[in-house]
Amino acid sequence: MSAHLLPRTATDDAPRQEQLWREVLGARLRALRIRRGATLADVAARAGIAPQYLSEVERGRKDPSSEMVAAIAGALGVTLLDLTVQVARSLEADRAGAVVLDLAARPVRALPPIAAPPQARGGAVLALAA
Repeated sequence: MSAHLLPRTATDDAPRQEQLWREVLGARLRALRIRRGATLADVAARAGIAPQYLSEVERGRKDPSSEMVAAIAGALGVTLLDLTVQVARSLEADRAGAVVLDLAARPVRALPPIAAPPQARGGAVLALAA
């Protein structure tokens, strides 16, 4: 996995507030979703969450549990480990004064179609709520 870095231009000498993990995670999730050409509704359905909740996660407004992050990562076709490493590298680059432009430089695959909901024949349905 390669990262393309650019130096950060300082406009003043005031100390900059460090980005929050949830903000970097959200930006990374949004970039992955857009890169794959998926909508909020597509990814949310795959992850078993509401599109509104996914939107708030992507905007860095919600601090999702590890289970939620794993579900969203799986819905995007990435492992939790890969996603965590990407977020950590973005935070490290930010701390070092660089901007990460693209951590997903490798080709992406299209997401498979969403499976139809289980029929009402006693099958279990999993619903996650926040």
